Amino acid sequence: MVNSFKLWKWALLFLLIFLTSLLWVTILDNSRLKPLQVSFLDVGQGDAIFIESPVGNQVLIDGGVGRGVLRVLGAEMPFYDRTLDLIIGTHPDADHIGGLAFVLDRYRVTGILTDQGQSETEAFNLFNKASQEEGAKLIEGVNGTRISLGGGAVLDIIYPDAGLKASNTNDGAVVAVLRYGSNSFLLTGDISQSVENYLAQKFGSNIDIDVLKLAHHGSNTSSSDYFLQTTSPDWAVISAEKDSRYGHPHEEVLERLEAQEISYINTADEGTITFFSDGKSIACKKCK
Repeated sequence: MVNSFKLWKWALLFLLIFLTSLLWVTILDNSRLKPLQVSFLDVGQGDAIFIESPVGNQVLIDGGVGRGVLRVLGAEMPFYDRTLDLIIGTHPDADHIGGLAFVLDRYRVTGILTDQGQSETEAFNLFNKASQEEGAKLIEGVNGTRISLGGGAVLDIIYPDAGLKASNTNDGAVVAVLRYGSNSFLLTGDISQSVENYLAQKFGSNIDIDVLKLAHHGSNTSSSDYFLQTTSPDWAVISAEKDSRYGHPHEEVLERLEAQEISYINTADEGTITFFSDGKSIACKKCK
């Protein structure tokens, strides 16, 4: 009986040690959550957005025109890391998908999401061929698609609607909302004011966000007063080249931002622009 009692006592002690260790492992695992990183890469006249979730999952949205994306993407990732969990081609224009074929050549990619738009351009054909050869999961980017990035971060596709036949490639572009805790980012591709206003009417305060990637590189075809009022961002990010040959960002857009007291920042001036979120607040070293 004495030996039996001692065995039970030791068993109970080991159980308590095990449960305590398990608790500490859980606490340590939670403490290893990193801030959500959202980097608007400096790819000149084009878009490229790198996202790393709190658990390290990585997404690249668009890839600029050519090989230049490899350099700026490599600056955001460890030199030994040659994998991406997801790439998104918002629409078939060369300044958005032109670099993605090169990304697919260098990195092993798990999933590829597109708007299903078509184009006869060389950039689209190269991207389409590389996508087919990658063997990645192909995802149709339509309203209602939700992608969990881990650690509580989610990417919601809010446009285009399923079955939409857009009149041009810009207005068929994938639009996504990235959410982490109480923080959110709206990523708009090249949509025009007509699509912006449609989204504002459809979603209302659900797209009241912290950071807005201005559509179409700050063109006056986008960023209507109504859309800016609805989204009411603290920061607006412009992805454009220095001395843009298209005049991006257009002065009218900057005047609208200033009238609504929205701070803006341009990759042409600052290079790659990175935001960090802990789910409660957002930090940006280059933002004023």
